[in-house]
Amino acid sequence: MTEQAKQYRSRITELLDARGIAYRVLPHGAPVYTVEEAARQRDVVMEEMVKCILLREPHGRYVMTCVRGDMRVDHRAVRRALGPGWRRLHFAGTDEIEAVTGCVRGAVAPIGLPEDVALLMDERIAGCEKVNISSGDVNFGLELAASDLFAVSEARFAQVAE
Repeated sequence: MTEQAKQYRSRITELLDARGIAYRVLPHGAPVYTVEEAARQRDVVMEEMVKCILLREPHGRYVMTCVRGDMRVDHRAVRRALGPGWRRLHFAGTDEIEAVTGCVRGAVAPIGLPEDVALLMDERIAGCEKVNISSGDVNFGLELAASDLFAVSEARFAQVAE
């Protein structure tokens, strides 16, 4: 393994490697915490960025909602997609994000989530050929084929973006 390959390792790259999924590492010049800054530093379009938002229901259930980088999550649409029994959704706090996903805020990936966390991707992501996701590390992102992301994440698709 090259020195650069060792430098850009995370739990997310290990999961992708274990599944034999090809990806390209996109290093950041400085740590990033927003999808806008990540797209700028990676020199990619916002439409290929996958923004991951962890939401919490009052009874403690979580859902990871993924939308394109240029869109916003529609909480009502998420509840409709989840079905009966899901109540008001709130953004998870910084400590919750790390405890639930194993990733720091700003570097949350849509893979490697606990089984009890629902995963919804906005159906417009399905129109992408390639996508950019966070790596679990604020110092680099990952680009991969959208079809590979869908296979490894096992996400459900619904219209959940505004």
